[in-house]
Amino acid sequence: MAGSKQPIDLLLAKGKKHLTKNEIEKRKSQEVKAPDDKVEAPSYLPENLKKEFNRIAEELINIKIMSNLDVEALARFIIAEYQYQKVVKKAIKMSPDNDKYFDMLLMQEKLFKMARQAAGDLGLTISSRCKLVVPTQGNDKPKNKFQKFM
Repeated sequence: MAGSKQPIDLLLAKGKKHLTKNEIEKRKSQEVKAPDDKVEAPSYLPENLKKEFNRIAEELINIKIMSNLDVEALARFIIAEYQYQKVVKKAIKMSPDNDKYFDMLLMQEKLFKMARQAAGDLGLTISSRCKLVVPTQGNDKPKNKFQKFM
């Protein structure tokens, strides 16, 4: 089975495709690049969550993996993470003998899964970032095979 289509810059950086200049230009013109000029925290987020949204959004824009299309996804992550933290604080204070302790743990587990999934989708985890990072092309190879010994 064929793998998913990779960006042309990634293919060129890997050095595994031998494409003509025309093929490269054609592929580049067909790739979708979403702008990141209107990344703002949604109005429904409270002020403290807007600050967190802006902090994370700035980091994601700096590593060039966030666009305008990701605003709602990041907002959902921020909300899930905030709710998760609130539930954890309550669960820590609660005794395991409490009747609602098990319900609190179930809620904690659901919120954790939601936050983890959203974090993975946005590149906020180490493993998801490793999949998203495009290697840079460098001239690390010596000109001939004996030059590395000099």
